[in-house]
Amino acid sequence: MSESEKTEAKTNKPRLSREELHCSVANCKRPFQAKTYCNVHYKAWRRGEIEGHKARYKICTKEACRKPRVNGSLCEEHSKKGAEAAA
Repeated sequence: MSESEKTEAKTNKPRLSREELHCSVANCKRPFQAKTYCNVHYKAWRRGEIEGHKARYKICTKEACRKPRVNGSLCEEHSKKGAEAAA
């Protein structure tokens, strides 16, 4: 395959600039900042306030535990164990 055939095989789609790309939330025309959200919606996504979009969460700090945090830095299971040990 020659060089010209290789370049023809690739489709050269024009790339849009960041200012031309918009937030993925319906009816939002702001340019996206990160994760296809504008600055306002990205912050809401980080707080878990965007309905229908997977929320980001922090996990338990105990080793090998991947459950979401509930109380401080621990998941529900580990925070209960700590309370029982203190009692």
